Amino acid sequence: MILAQLHLTLPVWLREAVDESRPYPDDEAKVALAIELARRNVEQRSGGPFGAAVFAEDGRLVSVGVNRVIEQSCSLAHAEIMAYMLAQQRLQRYRLNDGGGRFVLATSAQPCCQCYGATVWAGIDELLIGARKEDVEELTDFNEGPLPADWIGELQRRGIAVRRDIRREDARAVLRRYTELGGISY
Repeated sequence: MILAQLHLTLPVWLREAVDESRPYPDDEAKVALAIELARRNVEQRSGGPFGAAVFAEDGRLVSVGVNRVIEQSCSLAHAEIMAYMLAQQRLQRYRLNDGGGRFVLATSAQPCCQCYGATVWAGIDELLIGARKEDVEELTDFNEGPLPADWIGELQRRGIAVRRDIRREDARAVLRRYTELGGISY
């Protein structure tokens, strides 16, 4: 029988960990949330060391995501993808910025090749990054896949501003902790 429905979930602890009413006034606060989500995901053993959050231009939190690949038996269940899908469902738009307004994705680590591709189509206007790809590959066994040599320029040409190394050392600490706990790479 061909299945006709897909059901992905975030861990239950997110309900208590995320305050939707809290303002996130600057890039540091936005990335700090993504890193905290990644840290909790590692400590709770509910997925890989990656967290992401989508924000509206006024700093309002729209959605969050954490890595759930193994737990959901789905190679697409990366933090950025989960955050994009939940934001799109919440706003009922397949491209977030098609209905007006600007949107930001804050992520604990540079998007892998899959999440990079999703970023092109998701309808965000700005990408905020904690750890770099080289940090992920140095501190874990993850292979982040190929990206265009000028991946930042490619995003900028599509109207997506990129800012990275925000709270980079905090993001690196989460990756390090994941490996210390014997994390599985996928």
